[in-house]
Amino acid sequence: MRTTFGINRMLGFLLPFVLILELFSVVSARAGDLETMKNLSPVKVADFIHSIVEADRKIYTTHIVKRMQEQGIVLAREDWENKNAIPLPAQFLHISSKMVAESGHGIRFRLISRWPIYRRNGPATEFERKALEELERIPDVPQRGIVTTGKKQLFQAIYADKAINSTCITCHNAHPLSPKRDFKTGDLMGGIVVTIPLED
Repeated sequence: MRTTFGINRMLGFLLPFVLILELFSVVSARAGDLETMKNLSPVKVADFIHSIVEADRKIYTTHIVKRMQEQGIVLAREDWENKNAIPLPAQFLHISSKMVAESGHGIRFRLISRWPIYRRNGPATEFERKALEELERIPDVPQRGIVTTGKKQLFQAIYADKAINSTCITCHNAHPLSPKRDFKTGDLMGGIVVTIPLED
């Protein structure tokens, strides 16, 4: 099932995502230009970032993980680093987030949930907790606000993260640490948090 051919195909699929991250890094660097900053609000920047993150997430989940598992090429596993496997969709997003964070622009994104498998993926602030509750009521309206950490002000936007196919549902419903085991396609699973530093 897990062949070198399968891993090579997976890497071929991942190449466009690496290129997108490189493009994102270039765009972020240009955002330092004051004229560009004047024309881009934090809301627009967060929406742009979320569009890229969500597109990558859907493509990876549907066209890589689901397809490769159905064809018996390679499995997505939580312990993928120690096995001949590929990361779970949530881990793929986390790896992408780390790469963006390492670019040094202060931009962060991550998954949170009211029903996290691991506590670290729960809401970290009251704003995040309330945002998840609002997304349950109105999932199509992102929750936005300014939060303060120490002396820094950060803009946060939180977007609905839905169960887009059986890959997400099966993993969460079957995981021994999952506090919720009845997810269905289209259900709200949590939120994607985009955090942008606000500078003077």
